[in-house]
Amino acid sequence: MKQFYFAKRKLPVMPAIILVALAISIPLSAQTITSFDAPDAGTGPLQGTYATNIAPSGPIIGFSRDANDVRHGFVRSQDGSFIIYDVPGAGTAAGQGTRAYGINPSGTITGHFTDSVNTAHGYVRSGVITVFDAPGAGTGPGHGTFVTSPLIINPDGAIAGWAVDSAFVYHGFLRDKNGVITTFDAPGAGTGAGQGTLSFAISPRGEITGFYFDGTNAVRGFLRDEEGVITTFDVPGAGTGPGQGTFGGGFTPNGTIMGVYADADSLYHGFLLDTNGAVTTFDAPDAGNVPGSFQGTVPWGINTNGEITGYYTDQTNVNHGFVRDKHGTIAEFDVPAAANMGPWASIAPNGAVVSFFFDQNAVVHGFVREADRGSGIARPELTVRQIPARPTRP
Repeated sequence: MKQFYFAKRKLPVMPAIILVALAISIPLSAQTITSFDAPDAGTGPLQGTYATNIAPSGPIIGFSRDANDVRHGFVRSQDGSFIIYDVPGAGTAAGQGTRAYGINPSGTITGHFTDSVNTAHGYVRSGVITVFDAPGAGTGPGHGTFVTSPLIINPDGAIAGWAVDSAFVYHGFLRDKNGVITTFDAPGAGTGAGQGTLSFAISPRGEITGFYFDGTNAVRGFLRDEEGVITTFDVPGAGTGPGQGTFGGGFTPNGTIMGVYADADSLYHGFLLDTNGAVTTFDAPDAGNVPGSFQGTVPWGINTNGEITGYYTDQTNVNHGFVRDKHGTIAEFDVPAAANMGPWASIAPNGAVVSFFFDQNAVVHGFVREADRGSGIARPELTVRQIPARPTRP
């Protein structure tokens, strides 16, 4: 199962208005895709180069997995050169090491590392490396502080993530630009192992979105505003069974929430939830629809132009990439030599997409896909005005 993630205030429900757009076909054009490997990346199954994000100025970050299955952070410059780094305290055994996930316009990098006892700790890399732990995070194997999303740091340097306590319950956190950490739980979040609140993205204003697992292991979306007020939401059509529901995943420049929901057939669909409560759903043209398969469309990254990238799983359970422009046109793509695309994607303001793929031997390689604006297929979209509008704040 792919995992994505709150709430306090009840607002009036708006009347339902359903609008269906017409589908328009547009010819696809070729894209330039460049693959790359970090120095000393392993060449065995699941070893290699995991590219996770791209800065507006072009540097790509991620982590490698070496021949001993240890992770190392990297920065790849536009000329193709690499800087490899390890956070002090990172473990050196299999499954341990440094992971990089978020980078903001100033080049500040964040992520987490796993130490010698397999506890996770957050870090910030900006000239120097600063390690941090969320209050209440556990200190045993599988516990700790996790920073795991391409949209997890904002331009001011504020970071969102989640902590896993000693009972394996999730708790959201915000680390502000001054390093002060606040933890929070969504109303209704479950308190059992594997339940709780996960923060997945932070906006320039400091709003956080994500999801929580309730007491039945269903998933509900949340928005935590800049004042700390939490609102929960469910996308129409989201399932209510274990692992089904609504996952908040990111923000457009105007505050619309991007995410994914799993329906009652355990199929994934992308969505946009605007500030007035209107929901737009979307699917990649060739996304699979086998009930119970967790196939479908999973958006992961969004840029300042409102362009979305992610992956879709087809009928044969193979992953492929997609880009959705701000008008709703979707372009699908595949990476040459890829047997499967990784379940991840990030997109720069210029439209360049970064992710990773698995080759025929299950070795992992990073790639960057240059912008290919103006090609794709516009898909029918369903807009449902059925979720409470957000409160207006000064």
